[in-house]
Amino acid sequence: MSPTQRSLKLMRDRGYLCDVTEKWIPGANIRKDLYGFIDVLCVGENIVGVQSTSYSNVSARVKKIMESPNLPIVAGAGIMVVVHGWRKVKNRWVVKEVWLTEEESNG
Repeated sequence: MSPTQRSLKLMRDRGYLCDVTEKWIPGANIRKDLYGFIDVLCVGENIVGVQSTSYSNVSARVKKIMESPNLPIVAGAGIMVVVHGWRKVKNRWVVKEVWLTEEESNG
């Protein structure tokens, strides 16, 4: 199971309606994320954009998103953004979540 598939399952288990927004661009052989950083869009009590990656790449993804000119626009529209970093601990997958926009439940 890929990090994206793990994030889909996690967010669905939390009650969100989710879909993958990352697209494969044939010929260019690249993946394109929604707005440059959203792999999964989740709709529920809130709208959440998830960037899903391996645990070791969390810092790089956070930096990339924080530097994106699209983040203020996305956040201004009320979409919360989180990075999910996945790693296996013993026989279980665990996630590190880094919220880049304010969680309304904390507000």
